[in-house]
Amino acid sequence: AGKLVKDALNLSPNSAPNDPAPRLDPALDLETRIGAANTVLRAMSLTDNFARLIVIAGHGANVVNNPHASGLHCGACGGYSGEVNARLLAGLLNDRGVREGLVAMGIEIPADTHFVGALHDTTTDALTLYQNDHDHAAHAKDIAQAVDWFAQAGKLTRAERSLRLPRAASHEDIAIRARDWAETRPEWALAGCKAFVAAPRNRTAGKSLEGRAFLHDYDWKQDKDFGVLELIMTAPVVVASWISLQYYGSTVAPALFGSGNKLLHNVTGGIGVVEGNGGIMRAGLPLQSVHDGENHTHEPVRLSVCIEAPREAMTDILKRHDGVRALFDNRWLYLFALDDAGRMAWRYDGDLKWSKMPETDAAEPALDLAG
Repeated sequence: AGKLVKDALNLSPNSAPNDPAPRLDPALDLETRIGAANTVLRAMSLTDNFARLIVIAGHGANVVNNPHASGLHCGACGGYSGEVNARLLAGLLNDRGVREGLVAMGIEIPADTHFVGALHDTTTDALTLYQNDHDHAAHAKDIAQAVDWFAQAGKLTRAERSLRLPRAASHEDIAIRARDWAETRPEWALAGCKAFVAAPRNRTAGKSLEGRAFLHDYDWKQDKDFGVLELIMTAPVVVASWISLQYYGSTVAPALFGSGNKLLHNVTGGIGVVEGNGGIMRAGLPLQSVHDGENHTHEPVRLSVCIEAPREAMTDILKRHDGVRALFDNRWLYLFALDDAGRMAWRYDGDLKWSKMPETDAAEPALDLAG
């Protein structure tokens, strides 16, 4: 009860920009740190054209009286906030010894580039910068500008979010909802997810994907031996499948794969909920995560995985990973190969075979992946 009151009144200690930066214990040796930095940067296709200030943001939710809060946090972090990961990575990439080691691997980070960890609160769309984790005096103006940009972006996003959330008349209501004990829908999380896109960011920049696509900035031409492609197909794609299929199952078969009505939940043993005063332990998402009271907010479709990379490379990866291949062969996910213009050119049919998509006029823009 005490924790509930502290959370509701916003008295619980949350990480702030002046909190001590997280540290690994025991510390990693230099060779391991260099290898980790190289892997992460190449996985993000961030190997050149570094800006003066680079913000590495994890995400998490800020809600109260919600047994399903972990479902609003980071799926790849096991249902926890991504704050610690973001702050540790920023520290790793600011390490002078790591940067010197990266040069031998073909990645030269300019001396005036500074990394800052951050946390995106997906409930309120506020962004916390942990600039005090490292000396940032030389980048104070850059950080101040970034804070202003993030504040403007957050305001716009809250305005968009308020259009979909019940009883949210304006963007000012979003923060109030996050602290409301009785609010069963503080945010929609990933309801509506429909696509996963691994391609250069300019393929989707400026397009309205309606918050329904997982985006991974990936340039296969920088990916020697397609090691990054293999990582994407065996890690982020798999995590996205967990998320997509959980929403799918909780929508189409809620009695089997959903957890029922939040208003009737009783937390049992600290590990799950039962609906009412008895019955079986319920798994999956509650009704309020996929339904607004009148209509379903999640459209139950199989996730379309769209990757700009040679089909031969993707086929080779599927041959080596039976579990990933099963997701596509059994139609739990759909796989598309994008051409060099970002168009959905080929569709994976299963059994390691592909079929060409209908021809489109070369002058036409890339397909709307959210449509």
